[in-house]
Amino acid sequence: MEKGIQIRLTAGEVAQLWSQYQNDSAGICVLTYFLEKAEDDEIKPIIEYALGLSKKHIQRITDILTEEKNVVPNGFNLKQDVDLTAPRLYSDSFMLNFIYQMAKVGLTLYAASVSTSVRSDIKTYYMDCLTETMQLYKRATDLLLSKGLFIRSPSLPNLEKVEFVKKQWFMLDVFGEKRPLIAAEVDNLFANLQRNALGVAALTGFSQVARDKEVKQFFLKGLEIGNKHIKLFRGKLEESKLPAPMGWDSEITNSTTPTFSDKLMMFYTSGLISLSIGYYGTAVSQSPRGDISSMYNRLSLEIQMYAEDGANIMIKNKWLEQPPMASDRDELIRKKNQ
Repeated sequence: MEKGIQIRLTAGEVAQLWSQYQNDSAGICVLTYFLEKAEDDEIKPIIEYALGLSKKHIQRITDILTEEKNVVPNGFNLKQDVDLTAPRLYSDSFMLNFIYQMAKVGLTLYAASVSTSVRSDIKTYYMDCLTETMQLYKRATDLLLSKGLFIRSPSLPNLEKVEFVKKQWFMLDVFGEKRPLIAAEVDNLFANLQRNALGVAALTGFSQVARDKEVKQFFLKGLEIGNKHIKLFRGKLEESKLPAPMGWDSEITNSTTPTFSDKLMMFYTSGLISLSIGYYGTAVSQSPRGDISSMYNRLSLEIQMYAEDGANIMIKNKWLEQPPMASDRDELIRKKNQ
């Protein structure tokens, strides 16, 4: 609403609001469970802060969509999608790192939402979301650092002079010889390795508590893919004599009690896949070395096929909400003529 004139939401604004509702309603389930199980008095306030943000976002989005006469998504809820009485599944350290990684994702998504929003109230809302998430990111980072849990990416030698690329060797392999990794390649390999390690830990927990056999097999396949990607990324770093971070396997308990609904766990897994595709695409654009970009392209295709398997499971079980879409004019015409 601007100057008393009702301005309809654009496709981009509706898409962002709809997607955020799904993410925050899922986040409320996971964060409420984390808060119920967390024992560390320094980590609990960060979980509470993140949970408060998600609840506030859900209310604001509901108000906007209702005012615009748009249906509010089903999303996820505490009664159906999480058992707060289930035993602890993840350690406090995992919970903190999970929030840290989700805050990093939120910064990217909210910045994109600001840039795609046209209506002033929607743009202001996403600017507020961005500011709040920056605070969450800072608090999570500071606590990880103070607890010695923050994993820094490798350092490189100081630049002593400006140099220019002299040969195609910089981009192409010559007789199997490869130049050392450039800073952007190191950063992407390290970050993608970290994200996969966290994803593998999450899927390990999911596979332990999944109810449906097909869903469990889907998570186990994801573990196989994630571990393979970790091995490849670690290998590329080690080729340049750079350290690689360790996994999070020790941060998962032995609980097999159903904790989250299969629907919620499938949603999170699908989201992790989508994020990986985006991050791999960014890595391709920043990796001049031919073997690195080819690797990312190959891995992207693999997880796209994995994503299709997940979508089929969600459709089969009626877990996949249809996002907002354009009108099918041909179908409307056919109905009119019947």
